[in-house]
Amino acid sequence: MIKVLFICHGNICRSTMAQYVLQDMLEKENKSADFYIDSAATSYEEIGNPVHHGTRTKLVSEGIYCGDHRARRMTRQDYDDYDFIIGMDTENIRNIMRIIGKDTENKVYKLLSFAGESGDIADPWYTGNFDVTYDDVVRGCRGFIKKLYNE
Repeated sequence: MIKVLFICHGNICRSTMAQYVLQDMLEKENKSADFYIDSAATSYEEIGNPVHHGTRTKLVSEGIYCGDHRARRMTRQDYDDYDFIIGMDTENIRNIMRIIGKDTENKVYKLLSFAGESGDIADPWYTGNFDVTYDDVVRGCRGFIKKLYNE
């Protein structure tokens, strides 16, 4: 089983969007049984809060199931428990490294790197644009699947 943990600042917008987008893509390809996918935050600000209404609305509009995820903070133990730890932006990566120490097993990635891009996924908490964030998340998740399955 491949274990994937998506990370953003608060775990209510981008990382949960990526979690549900990837799950949906894998279900459509009959590959979801091979994966365990979750998401977490690098901060404590939103702990216990549900998926942001903007993320939920965007996912529903795309026909993607959005569960009852509650924000949680990433821990050092997550590094040992997951195969891929995927941050949404440069600041997330920096904060992930503060939590885990060193990435000795090369598990930490920025999501858009799987799409061959170096950019960040914009935080819709600040931009208000969940459509752009969704498009970027989809590109990153497609790239991730291609990397895993050499498609």
